[in-house]
Amino acid sequence: MLVLAHISDLHLDGTTRATERARRVRDRLWELPVPPDALLVTGDIADHGTETEYEEAARLLGLRDGNAPFPVLTCPGNHDSREPYRKALLGLPAAGGPVNSAHVLDGGAVLMCDSSVPGRDDGELGEETRAWIESVLDGLDDGLPVLLAFHHPPVPLHHPLPDSYPLRDPGRLADLLARRPGIAGLITGHAHTPAATTFAGRPVLVGPGVTWTLRLPWEGEEIADRDAPPGFALHVLDDEGRLTSHFRVVM
Repeated sequence: MLVLAHISDLHLDGTTRATERARRVRDRLWELPVPPDALLVTGDIADHGTETEYEEAARLLGLRDGNAPFPVLTCPGNHDSREPYRKALLGLPAAGGPVNSAHVLDGGAVLMCDSSVPGRDDGELGEETRAWIESVLDGLDDGLPVLLAFHHPPVPLHHPLPDSYPLRDPGRLADLLARRPGIAGLITGHAHTPAATTFAGRPVLVGPGVTWTLRLPWEGEEIADRDAPPGFALHVLDDEGRLTSHFRVVM
């Protein structure tokens, strides 16, 4: 059984508010009596994509000092910038190109995929990333369940804001999933609201936003609920390949 904590959309911008909300969620996760196998952070870690914002994220998430109680796995969102992301968050040489990483854990594998498109708010799992996914899957043991994590949900969520900036060409992802039955589900962010749906026969789990929560059309005209508490998800991938998700808020 694989247990994954999941946060998204921290939008760290140097303000006390953003830092405090991220720290509250971090502290709750760090203090869990039984730690998860990993923490997934699905994009929009920074608000402006600056090195200073990523340096703060690295400190908060224990990425540079190694003090996190479990692996912390990240992927970029549309507010992130690849060069400073690599340099200040991951401690790698600054470079363009998709920021993809594969992680084999006890009970499954997680592929953190870059759906960001520089200069745009919509997303895409481009040809290079799709080829990388196929290559990684070819190298994994048969029968090992795999989760794909990226920023942009591949389906409409029935709100005009996130649905205006979707994952482009979702049919290409659907084709990949049809060839790869070992992919058990998709983990995303971007929408600032916890949600669960399906795409191409797979579950899609959307993490809540740390910075603010999206108000749905039935909840009023104001889009951002900045007073709602930040949240996180816990995804459980069991030995039968079933993906179950639990959502929590941090008061």
